Amino acid sequence: MFPDEFEYVEAESAEHAVELLDEHATEEVELLAGGHSLLPAMKTGLSSPDVLIDLGSVDELRGVSADGDTLSVGATTRYTDFLDSDDAHEHAPAMAEAVAQVGDVQVRNRGTVGGNLAHADPASDLPAAALTSDATLVALGPDGEREIPVEEFFYGMYATDLAPTEMLISVEIPSASDAVGAYAKKPSPSSGYAMIGVSALLDVDGNTVREARVGANGAVGQGVLLPSVADAIEGEALDEDSVAAAAEHATEDVDEAMLMDDIQASGEFRAQLLEVYAERALLAAMEEASAPAAAD
Repeated sequence: MFPDEFEYVEAESAEHAVELLDEHATEEVELLAGGHSLLPAMKTGLSSPDVLIDLGSVDELRGVSADGDTLSVGATTRYTDFLDSDDAHEHAPAMAEAVAQVGDVQVRNRGTVGGNLAHADPASDLPAAALTSDATLVALGPDGEREIPVEEFFYGMYATDLAPTEMLISVEIPSASDAVGAYAKKPSPSSGYAMIGVSALLDVDGNTVREARVGANGAVGQGVLLPSVADAIEGEALDEDSVAAAAEHATEDVDEAMLMDDIQASGEFRAQLLEVYAERALLAAMEEASAPAAAD
């Protein structure tokens, strides 16, 4: 299928993109980054923008850098470039584990970290990892920059705190260089999206979990934290028994009435998957924590 007609504009900078958003505020406008979500939606008629603003030439929106205790990721940084960054693996292990499981090589070569988060697909892989990583989303609008804590960013299915005249410019992640991260998902056999995906970030001292953050995709209409799982594993010796016991709490933090129910899986099945994949994510983190350190 072919998309409806639209006006195409190439942004010269982040500020120029915001000016264009403001200029076309009364029209339906979409930002083009990697395009893996937007272009299929346009071809099927699910999205029909009047104006398409291409961010592909805005170099300032790309890149990964560590500054002190913060990892900064440009919004249009491609997945593959994120994974090629040693800083990303060192400072954002939970995010790195999730990015590595996005789509396939072709998707990771074109798709972008910020595009994934701004699109807010409940079945995408990064919202839970961003929540687990305690990220801050930096938006740029006509009034300047605005920092949005990740727990306030997602409002529901395909809905975020971004205003129509704002755009995501970077993702700021506090360094978790002393922690281990993991991501486990049940991929849809048709799309590779997460029927359920669970992200875990554990700060382990010896064999004891000092601090934990656990989050999930695919359960409800947005990524969510699972604090009951985190509370259950904190202070415990990290072993198969403690992991299994913690995972049993996975459904306590989601409203059963809000569990997604579609052709991929029923809400009841997703609840079962949530416990299973919470356990798998914690087991993967346990294996990482017990792995010998790589030689210098």
